[in-house]
Amino acid sequence: MLQIYDIQCALGYVFRQEALLLEALTHRSFSQSQEHATAQHNERLEFLGDAVLGLVVSESLAATFPTYTEGELSKLKAGLISRVTLAKAAGRLTLGQWLRLGRGEEASLGREKHSLLANALEAIIGAVYLDSGLESARAFIHRALAIEFSDLRDRPELSIGGDWKSRLQEWVHKHDGTSPRYCLVGESGPDHQKLFSMTVEIRGRVMGRGEGGTKKEAEQGAAEQAFAQVSQVRTEEERNSREE
Repeated sequence: MLQIYDIQCALGYVFRQEALLLEALTHRSFSQSQEHATAQHNERLEFLGDAVLGLVVSESLAATFPTYTEGELSKLKAGLISRVTLAKAAGRLTLGQWLRLGRGEEASLGREKHSLLANALEAIIGAVYLDSGLESARAFIHRALAIEFSDLRDRPELSIGGDWKSRLQEWVHKHDGTSPRYCLVGESGPDHQKLFSMTVEIRGRVMGRGEGGTKKEAEQGAAEQAFAQVSQVRTEEERNSREE
């Protein structure tokens, strides 16, 4: 049974209409199960939350980077609202433990899937918007993505809006003289809601894994994870070399 008080503490927001919170945390698989056939799933709120998120992020970026071109702003926005970024934010809010899932999703570790976590965060945004309006939704978004907004202001040249595949390709080619290799290792879900799992290998070694609603999205997640690993390894090697 969901502990509404604990959830609201984690979110930093108290709902006047608790039914909206329950709806936001309810996956389609839960609402379609026989014992919960009347439960409202969160895709309606996800749709709304996606639009509100896009608006808030767009206005924030336009204010923060007044000299950037439309293309540059679009690139920053794409990373800030990507499934990987939203899943990380959802993880910090511990949304996974509160999701209401059907048995199939529960068995397939749905609470850890980037797509489900990102969708749930968008649904929460939509729920906050319906519960008390745009100002509350804006405040919630800035709290949920505080780390990402801060990183973006400090180092926009390494923004989360970057193309992780391109960055990994450039890094590997420069330092190793090879190219990353992406492999499809998993595919699940119905046709209208596919979830793809991809790995990326460097010299035959798996360096990253990602999930997404498309293969490209999953590749980006794998590339981001791999980029973090190879960058860390390179930094440690350089540090050791200086010490010697």
